[in-house]
Amino acid sequence: MAVTEASLLRQCPLLLPQNRSKTVYEGFISAQGRDFHLKVVLPEDLQLKNARLLCSWQLRTILNGYHQIVQQRMQHSPDLMSFMMELKMLLEVALKNRQELYAPPPPPQFYSSLIEEIGTLGWDRLVYVDTCFSTIKLKAEDASGREHLITLKLKAKYPAESPDCFVDFPVPFSASWTPQSSLISIYSQFLAAIESLKAFWDVMDEIDEKTWVLEPEKPPRSATARRIALGNNVSINIEVDPRHPTMLPECFFLGADHVVKPLGIKLSRNIHLWDPENSVLQNLKDVLEIDFPARAILEKSDFTMDCGICYAYQLDGAIPDQVCDNSQCGQPFHQICLYELLMSGEMSRSIQEGRKSIQNIFMD
Repeated sequence: MAVTEASLLRQCPLLLPQNRSKTVYEGFISAQGRDFHLKVVLPEDLQLKNARLLCSWQLRTILNGYHQIVQQRMQHSPDLMSFMMELKMLLEVALKNRQELYAPPPPPQFYSSLIEEIGTLGWDRLVYVDTCFSTIKLKAEDASGREHLITLKLKAKYPAESPDCFVDFPVPFSASWTPQSSLISIYSQFLAAIESLKAFWDVMDEIDEKTWVLEPEKPPRSATARRIALGNNVSINIEVDPRHPTMLPECFFLGADHVVKPLGIKLSRNIHLWDPENSVLQNLKDVLEIDFPARAILEKSDFTMDCGICYAYQLDGAIPDQVCDNSQCGQPFHQICLYELLMSGEMSRSIQEGRKSIQNIFMD
């Protein structure tokens, strides 16, 4: 008990007992350099779940909307010190949210300088700006005609503080920034990054345009993987390096063993034929000695079979990736469906019944 009281005094030096039985504490709780008056009334058994918390109007206003959390912590905290520590943390969060909510608007020169920067950059490159000028979206087009967006989240101290940048790139985009920087400088770095990734997007676009991509269905520009149909219930998953897009990607095959093993053998045998001067798609054709199913002739439904357990193609975004090795079957399944089936009681009973049948056969 003495240790708890000492810890309480150390953590909340402005909160002191008001009687010998220490059922009433009154004083102040500190957060972000401010002190707030409060009073805690404990029952005779000192159980915090039956205590009462009395707050000053300032503290009550700040904690408005957090009452349920405060009550919950009073119910579950083992002692007053633990509760005060959690209340202090909650107060810090509430104050931070309140500051962000009621942050003063930037000075007029913030807006005038931004308008001037956008004008210099070109209003035709502006896609979106919110009413506070805190979120700006700009567009750019690469040499192949693809459109790319950059979203800038500006802070109140802009340009002293760098904006947060969000792009749909397969590699991190980190723009250099100084207090003298502007939208023009960050846009120039955005254009340079786009140009450095042109070869990667050319490779991925050729795959998307000339093959049947099973996953992802609508790949973003940041996606480096493609699962490409090779035939009925057989596909190849490739992972392309954005920095070296024409080099041999990571590859693995999905399908029944009797179908994918010959493909794996060809890949190992012909890997020396890979030529970085050619596209990934052409290299895959040469190394695997195949022609990919043509989009002009076949439909995607020709390569997609529903799971044999749930009778659906997509399940929580996943498509069937396990295939029966029996050459006369070839039925695909979702991995999770197979797992749940094997773990179900019905399967367990079926296995036990099968074992009994086998025993009866051999017993006879």
